[in-house]
Amino acid sequence: MLAVFVHVHVKAGKVEAFRAATQKNAQSSLTEPGVARFDVIQEESDETRFVLIEVYKNAAAPAEHKETAHYRKWRDAVADMMEEPRRSTKYRTLFPEECRWATSAASGD
Repeated sequence: MLAVFVHVHVKAGKVEAFRAATQKNAQSSLTEPGVARFDVIQEESDETRFVLIEVYKNAAAPAEHKETAHYRKWRDAVADMMEEPRRSTKYRTLFPEECRWATSAASGD
């Protein structure tokens, strides 16, 4: 499985709009067959900084995610909200084992 950490720095006046749009995108992303998790994390000490933690079941799933209507709508909606371009880093998941990632996403844990 593949985990992608997307680091986002949002303009100060756009935090609430970004959070709303991103949570909507995350909820829709969880309905995709290739998505195991889609977490939205906001930094405590700087509310303009977020991390999206996206866990995909296979290598093709991130590209499939970017083809969905909800992703394209999110991408276009938040484009002008960014203080700087978002950046991502890809990781291979090691623990927990794959079956636990899917279970956690489905149960809302």
